[in-house]
Amino acid sequence: MITFKDIYDFARNERDSKELRKLPEKFVEDVSDYLREKKEVASKQDVDFSDVITKTKKQLENALTLFRELIIRRRKKILDLVLIASETGISKKEFDSMLVFEKELFDELMKCVSESEKKIGNALNGKGNIDGDALVFKEDVGEFVDLNGEKIGGFLKGQTAIVPKEIAKILVDDGKAEVIKKS
Repeated sequence: MITFKDIYDFARNERDSKELRKLPEKFVEDVSDYLREKKEVASKQDVDFSDVITKTKKQLENALTLFRELIIRRRKKILDLVLIASETGISKKEFDSMLVFEKELFDELMKCVSESEKKIGNALNGKGNIDGDALVFKEDVGEFVDLNGEKIGGFLKGQTAIVPKEIAKILVDDGKAEVIKKS
């Protein structure tokens, strides 16, 4: 069973560390059990134990505040890790320090950043290719290299982009895209 001191120590260690700290696998469940137990004690109306009840209420408030601060700090660190990982990758140690729901959050955020990067790349490629055709993609097409050695793509089914005429012809001939506007 987790105690107030444990919650305090985990929150303090997270605050004092630049890296994501490893938490017990069942940390959230343990904190939930602790808070439920304290709520039961705090909800009693026994006059004989009013000092204990008052102390328990204060401890419950403080534990909840510490837990929220801990989760917020961890989310900030995960957001920082997403930005770093999108450029350089993530170390196994950092990923292993995440709780299950944090790993899911990290994966979802990485997908969003990756999609954003693709859109930025497509916008840059599209604007840089004045002499190209506008295409709509019939299927997903991974990243490839154009005739100048520049990376293009990837593209998702239904996505539109302006690509050089030579590349557009190859994609259309392969049935992967269709022209919506020729330049």
